[in-house]
Amino acid sequence: MLLAAVAAFAAGITLGALSHGGKDDLAPRPAGDASTPRAGARPAAVDRLSLPQQVGQLIVLRFAGTTAPDYVTAALRERRAAGAILFRDNVTTPEQLRALTAGLRRAGGRPLVALDQEGGEVRIVPWAPPAASQPQQADAGSVRADANAAASALRAAGVTVSLAPVGDVPSVGGAALGGRAFSRDSDAASAAVAAAVTGWRAGGVAATVKHFPGLGGATVNTDAAPATVTRTLAQIEATDLPPFEAAIRAGVPLVMVGHARYPALDPDRIASQSSTVVEQLLRRRLGFRGVTVTDSMEAQASLATGPITTASERAVRAGVDLLLLTGRGSYRPVYHHLLEVARRSPPLRARVRESAARVLALKERGAQPPP
Repeated sequence: MLLAAVAAFAAGITLGALSHGGKDDLAPRPAGDASTPRAGARPAAVDRLSLPQQVGQLIVLRFAGTTAPDYVTAALRERRAAGAILFRDNVTTPEQLRALTAGLRRAGGRPLVALDQEGGEVRIVPWAPPAASQPQQADAGSVRADANAAASALRAAGVTVSLAPVGDVPSVGGAALGGRAFSRDSDAASAAVAAAVTGWRAGGVAATVKHFPGLGGATVNTDAAPATVTRTLAQIEATDLPPFEAAIRAGVPLVMVGHARYPALDPDRIASQSSTVVEQLLRRRLGFRGVTVTDSMEAQASLATGPITTASERAVRAGVDLLLLTGRGSYRPVYHHLLEVARRSPPLRARVRESAARVLALKERGAQPPP
């Protein structure tokens, strides 16, 4: 089926289907197991939320310091945010981290508590595994065990979502994420990604494979500048997509969509703002039913497309479920903008409801720490 799809892509047939919403070449692939949240899950739960609360379920916010400010606890209590992402300034000691996450939970709303814990230098909780980077884990054959150990440690600390593993395949010279990826070989990367997802799941923390549809062809990190991946459709199919397919088969609950531009897929929009990438490729073609989350909305590749409010609206309209706001002043303008537009736009209200339902299902099924 993959080879047939590549041939169709090369002939321009599948690209036309992607651009115009065709379905014949986009039959869903087998998705993860039953633990993966389904689109529209828990409709009764989502319909008990007001529109302001549904909009809130699409936002993960950032705050400074080792305790949550009042506006954060209020947003969680009133269901105007889905959760928080933690950085190094939020984490100092095991006792402090447990107190912080407990305070976030007490605020209410079963918040998602997310952070980067890939391994090596990309590790927000320095005393928790994995100490080895992803390439080192792959070389040692310890990917699954490292993910399991990391999940157990983070779950005990009250963390519910790991923004790992990296599923990119850095197969070009000077690849920006070369030092963070499991392997430059697509098959090896796919096996490692599946092992990591299995380990994270066994340890009770929701894994996030990133950065869809693959940043291996980028020589600049989208955090720092706009990036264009000039791979052909056949190259994307053969090199970039297999690790994400492996993650989906392993039951990954979240997929992070990146901010690079892929002219072969969508000549007009970066991935996080492209319904071709999110809805047609990831959901219809690969069959992913879980939660999609953006890379940092403050990344330079995102902000290069317009103000953060505009970029956020475009991402939601494209089909992304969660906006990862890493700027300390981003929450209020983004939240109020989305709410205002949703109030006057039935299509956006429907999109908000769909995403809020997926996020609620994630919270219920796979992203909560022990009491």
